[in-house]
Order: sequence, then C-alpha cells, then structure tokens
Amino acid sequence: MPSIAVTPHEENGNVSDLTAQGIKHALQKTAPSQLKSASLSDSTTQVHSANHQHDAPTPLAELDASLLQTTYTTSPRPVPALGSPEMASQKVCTDHMIQARWTSSTGWDAPTLQPYGPLSLMPTASCLHYATECFEGMKLYRGYDGKLRLFRPQLNCARMLMSTSRIALPGFPPEELLKLIVRLCATDGAKWLPKDRPGSFLYIRPTMIASDPALGVQRPTEALLFVILTCFAPMDALDGGMRLLASKDDMVRAWPGGFGYAKVGANYGPSLVAQGEARALGYHQILWLFGEECFVTEAGASNFFVVWRTREGVMQIVTACLTERIVLDGVTRRSVLELARERFAIGYEGLEAVEVVERKFSMAEVVEAVEEGRLIEAFAAGTAWFVAPVGHIHFRGKDFKVPMGENGQSGRYTAVVKEWLRGIMWGTNGQESHEWGHIVDEK
Repeated sequence: MPSIAVTPHEENGNVSDLTAQGIKHALQKTAPSQLKSASLSDSTTQVHSANHQHDAPTPLAELDASLLQTTYTTSPRPVPALGSPEMASQKVCTDHMIQARWTSSTGWDAPTLQPYGPLSLMPTASCLHYATECFEGMKLYRGYDGKLRLFRPQLNCARMLMSTSRIALPGFPPEELLKLIVRLCATDGAKWLPKDRPGSFLYIRPTMIASDPALGVQRPTEALLFVILTCFAPMDALDGGMRLLASKDDMVRAWPGGFGYAKVGANYGPSLVAQGEARALGYHQILWLFGEECFVTEAGASNFFVVWRTREGVMQIVTACLTERIVLDGVTRRSVLELARERFAIGYEGLEAVEVVERKFSMAEVVEAVEEGRLIEAFAAGTAWFVAPVGHIHFRGKDFKVPMGENGQSGRYTAVVKEWLRGIMWGTNGQESHEWGHIVDEK
C-alpha cells in the first residue's frame, strides 16, 4: 500500500483544481522540501514548474528539530494511578510539551521543549473562528520487554502534513516532526510509563493551529505547532461489543470533494450533537452512512470492518475504500489490511483464508448478510478505540445483532488481528523487532 499522500488526488489529470494548486503553492512557500518529495504526476510537475519558473518565492526557514531549545519543569506533576478517575478523565498531561511557532515572513522558529501549560491566543485568532486546526492521534507504549515504542509514527507525521496543507496551515518536513515527538516521549516516558506498568500507554496529540490574530477570512500568517502527552484509559474492553447507531438522512460526516480524508477539527465538532444523542440512547458510536444508498463509511472516529461470507462462499474482510476521500486513511486501518493480506491469505491457525476487500458497500448488504447468516463478525479500528468488536447495530428502526464468537466477547478474526497488533505495539509474541515498532530511547 502506498505511503500517505501529501497532495490530494487529482482525477483525470486535472491540474487546474483550485484546492490541489493551492496546496502545492503553500508547500512551495512553507516547505519546499516536501513539494519536491510529493507524489505528483509528470504533467502536474511540468505545469506547476512552468507557472512559477519566473516568480519562485524565497524559501522560509523550515522546521528543524536540531534547533530544539529545552527548559525542564520545576513543578513536576503526579502520575495518576492505573484505573483511577484521573487516568480516565483524558485531562491529565505529562510534565512537558513541544511548541514551534511559524510566521509567513520568517518561517519556523526554533522549536522548544518546555513545561506543560496553557497557550496564549488573541480572541481574534484564526483557529477560534475558521476551524484552521488539525491534529494527529498516536500512542506511546510501554512494552512487556521494558521498551518504549511508537507504532508506525512516520505515517502519522506524513498525514499531518497532508492535513495542514488542506486547511492553509504551513508545511513541514514530517521527519522533523517525528524527531520532536520522539524527544518528548524520551523526556517524559520513563516517569509516566514506568517499567512496572507494562501494557500501558500514553496518548500523543500533535496539533497545529492558526494563531494569526487577524479576523479576516484569509490564509493564516501565523501558526503554532504543539505536541502533548495525555493519560488515557483503554477503550476497547466493551462487554458485549460496541453498540452502533447508524446515521440518518440528516446526518452526514463527510462528502466527496470535502475534507473527510484529513484529520481536521472541522470533521469532529459538527458530529458531537449526534454523538451525544447516541450515547444518551445507550450506543457507543455513530455508524456514519453516506448517500441514498447508505454506504458505510466510519464508526465514530474509527474505521469500520465487516467479516462475511459472500453468496458464492468466499470469506472476506471488507472496509470502505479511500477513492472518494470520504474515509480517513487510518494508520490502524492500513495496518489491519496489510497484516490480513499477508497472514490470512492461506488461513491462520484453523481460521479460513480470507480475501481482503476495499470497496463501497451499503447497509443493505450488511443487513442481507445478517439475515442470511453470512455475517461472521464486525469491528472498528483506530488509535483511540484500538480494535473493538461490534456486537450491535441499529439501522432504520431495527436492531441487528452482530455475531461475537463462541466466547461472546469477540469474533476470532477480530481477536487474532488485535493480538497481532498488540504484539508489535507492546513487543510480545516474537514481535519485539518488528519494523512497525519504533523504539524510543529513554533519557
């Protein structure tokens, strides 16, 4: 599977698309190294070069982790006990954070590692009015072998560049962001994920906001990148599986030509009303559908998978495709697909071989599979929820029970995929040296 793209897909080679051109122009100004490395067609590159060979702007300072300035806290924060309300609150952060400021006149300032604390913004800041904000979700894991690990962090950093470019925020070299994340994890990891807590994790939230104090609707001229580490309780242990409420006709999360493929704040705020109502009714997440055909897209903020047998008798793992750029190219999603294609191709420990399919599929197909006894199991996958089996879906006034395996807690394919990923993230089951596990050397 190809790496996460920097620039949006251009159908039929159309290089006049305003969004695509705007992203290229922004990268040329703010992170020319990324424009050079972006995956562009030859024709696009030629047109772009021809249009700008006489007016190439002077490159601004790019983000450079080697310039990091460090100030350690003099007021260390207490580490919450496992299972405590503080741990579950999602409000407790570690002792330090990363910050880096950008302006349109000078580029990136030297980044800082500094004590965790509040940000200073003017009331007219662009992010407070125009949703010029994006973020990533990652985790730092304390392995059972005593090591700290990140899971495929280069994919998150590449996706964040795509997201910032989509909403007129400055570009940056993803490898420099990764270096800053690693430095923060190395600084706070030993204290906040002690070696006597194997199997625990911290949530990592890299974020960029437009801090431009001008109220006008325009490209921001100032931005702030910051990275924090937050205590987070596991979310995947659900008795009876995840309960999903399928969205109705008046509820749309993303649409073709929009920005559903980017991890921007504007994707999440408008969904919170429906999400709150769903939880009040006893559901964990909204199963987001799209169009009159009720195509299945995502489960809350996670990718959604079904395991079913076709009418022809073929066992499949199916998830929504990325072609219309409605669905987020999740790192966990990508990893599930790659592992399933590699390890389920000829069956696995008594499990039948599986065909892995990425395509548009509708709720009508899911309902038919349930009614005909062909639905084997379903699960959601993402950084926050990890791999969570789905046990119940409510759609158009009807309840559909999703099989949960012999133990009533998880289907077998779901459990195996989850165990594979756990092994890589926490260094177990012979996966201590897997290439997806990025070791963090502790300070």
